Amino acid sequence: MMGLTQLAVHSIAAAWLDLPLQPPAASSIASSVDDVYYLLSGITIFFSVLIFSIIFYFMIKYRRRPGKTYEPETHTSLFLELSWTIIPSLICVVIFVWSSALYVRNSRPPANAREVFVIGKQWMWHIQHPEGPREINALHVPVGENIKLTMTSQDVIHGFYVPAFRVKKDVLPGHYTSIWFKANQVGTYHLFCSQYCGTNHSEMIGWIYVMSTTDYAAWLAEGEASESLAQQGAQLFTRLGCDSCHGAAASSAGPSLAGIYGKPQKMADGSTRVVDDSFLRQAVLTPSTVHVAGYPQIMPTFTGQVDEQQVLQLIAYVKSLGAQERTNGQ
Repeated sequence: MMGLTQLAVHSIAAAWLDLPLQPPAASSIASSVDDVYYLLSGITIFFSVLIFSIIFYFMIKYRRRPGKTYEPETHTSLFLELSWTIIPSLICVVIFVWSSALYVRNSRPPANAREVFVIGKQWMWHIQHPEGPREINALHVPVGENIKLTMTSQDVIHGFYVPAFRVKKDVLPGHYTSIWFKANQVGTYHLFCSQYCGTNHSEMIGWIYVMSTTDYAAWLAEGEASESLAQQGAQLFTRLGCDSCHGAAASSAGPSLAGIYGKPQKMADGSTRVVDDSFLRQAVLTPSTVHVAGYPQIMPTFTGQVDEQQVLQLIAYVKSLGAQERTNGQ
């Protein structure tokens, strides 16, 4: 009987130790996020135990006893006053500096990151690779490579959340947001929407497939028959008649787009803006708010004529013009 009892205890202990209290740390930043979490948890537990222990001690020591009265006494202690002011202040400073440094580091994608485009819509994730392949509620990425996600929503606010990577970002309608990660373990990981987005919010889930470099190249090769995002954008650019105003000729009604991406542009009001994804999206959908100096404000709006996927195609095409210019200039 004793042997069976010990076996049961050992089995329960082993099951408790194997209990997954949190998702695996499967990205380069996951362990850093966990460190901050452990620090906050440790501080919370320590002070909770300390405060409640003191409360219970005083409850017992100064409890009301029959026939015994206590005279109210008031004492001041400079040491105690300084201690409970300075120590919490220092703890707050440590938490702020550590978490802020982590936030800044994680908010800036590396320059060599592979860019993938994400569109959230009720109730699915539409994912577009620059090389051409499209995915629904799935994302294939190579292990050990920096991945930048440029995201927008077609309807309401969504949240792109991958617990194993410790990354989460709101996906907003009418705006571009971005996050980045570098998966360091081959495997399959959950993707969730972290913002309540309607009736079927709980079904807006997907999977991140982290593959070896060889397997990812083989998976990517399966979609080579499809055109790249930039090629689709070039066709749309011509079909919409954009080349008539944004050609290379000096007499064009609009500025040439070759090499414009990522560079500062002088605006008619005297300000300067860098041409990025948000700038180009605004120029396509609300051109009246983007008036480039030296050119008439005659560009029509394409709101209702192009969807979010087509806007991304046009942006990819403009980016490719910049890449071609840099390549030709070398």
